[in-house]
Amino acid sequence: MFESVQGLLDEHAAIQAQLSDPAVYADQALARKLGRRSAQLQGIVEAYNRWRGLMDDLEAAKEMASEDAEFAAEVDEIEAKLPAAQERLRRLLIPRDPDDARNVILEVKGGEGGDEAALFAGDLLRMYMRYAESRGWKTELISATESDLGGYKDVQMAVKGNSNDPAEGVYARLKFEGGVHRVQRVPVTESQGRIHTSAAGVLVLPEVDEPEELEINQNDLKIDVYRSSGPGGQSVNTTDSAVRITHLPTGIVVAMQNEKSQLQNREAGMRVLRARILAHQQEQIDAENSAQRKSQIRTMDRSERIRTYNFPENRIADHRTGYKAYNLDAVMNGDLEPVIQSAIEMDEQSRLDALGE
Repeated sequence: MFESVQGLLDEHAAIQAQLSDPAVYADQALARKLGRRSAQLQGIVEAYNRWRGLMDDLEAAKEMASEDAEFAAEVDEIEAKLPAAQERLRRLLIPRDPDDARNVILEVKGGEGGDEAALFAGDLLRMYMRYAESRGWKTELISATESDLGGYKDVQMAVKGNSNDPAEGVYARLKFEGGVHRVQRVPVTESQGRIHTSAAGVLVLPEVDEPEELEINQNDLKIDVYRSSGPGGQSVNTTDSAVRITHLPTGIVVAMQNEKSQLQNREAGMRVLRARILAHQQEQIDAENSAQRKSQIRTMDRSERIRTYNFPENRIADHRTGYKAYNLDAVMNGDLEPVIQSAIEMDEQSRLDALGE
C-alpha cells in the first residue's frame, strides 16, 4: 500500500507551491479546494515522515548494534514503535470521501408517530445542535415546519465547521447519521403510561461552498410562488412569498417559506437545492464505483433504520455497528462522539478490507 505514497507527497508539494502564489486567491473556490486537499495530504505527509524516520533510525541502529550495546537496545525501542506508525499511515491512505471537509445541511423529518414523532425530531435537532456546539461548529436554522404540540414536522439546519482537515470535517462526522432514528418512550400525550414507538428520518447533505462551484442552468428550473402558511410574521398569508423550486433534470423539489420575502426564500431554496443536487451526483458516482467509494453504513435513504433510542432503559443502540450504551440522557445532550466514532471505525475497516481484496 505504501507504494502510492510518493505520488501523494508530490501532489502535496505541488499544492503547496500553488498556495504560495497570491494569484490563486483570486479564485476563492479554487483556493478552498486546494486548501482542503492540502489539509488532507498534510496528515499523510507527517505520518509518512514519522514512519520513514523510524525505518531509517532502525537501519542505522542495526548497523551500530554490533559495536555498541546501547544501539542494540535502541533497535528494540524502534521496533516497538513501528507497528503504530505503520497502522496510522495505512489508515490515512484509505481513500477518503472528497466531501468530508464540507459543511452540511442536515434535515430532520418526523415520521411514523404523529405529534410524538415531531417531538422526537425536535429532540434530535437539539442533540445535533449541542454536539455541534461541543465541537465549536456553528449552526443556522434554514427552514422549519413546527407541529401543534412542539417539535418539528420537518426542519433543515446548516452546520458550519472550523477546520480544513477532512478527518475533522462536519460531513466526515455527520454523514453516518442519515436514516431512520427510532424512539421508544412514553409520549407526553399518553395518559396510561404505555411505551410507544415512533421515528424520525435524518438526511445529511454536503453543502456547496459557492454557487459557482455547482452551476445550475436557469432553464432547468421551474419556480412557483405561493402564499405562506403557519407562523412566520406579518407577511404570512398576505403575500406570495413562499417559493417552490423544481430541478427538471433530476426531479428534485425544494419548498421554502420561512423567510419574509420571496427573494430570501428563493436564496434559501437554492442553497438546499445545490446540496441535494451535489448529493444526487455523488449517489451516481457511488453506484458506478461501489467497490471503491460506496460506504457500507452511509445511506441517503430515510427509510433505513439505523438507531434506536430507548428512554425507559436509557439505552442507545446503533444497528449497523453494534454499538450499545446506557447513557441516552448524555447522548441526547450532545455526547454523540462515541456513537459517531463507532460508525467511522466500521467504515474505515470496510475500506481497508476492500483495499486488501
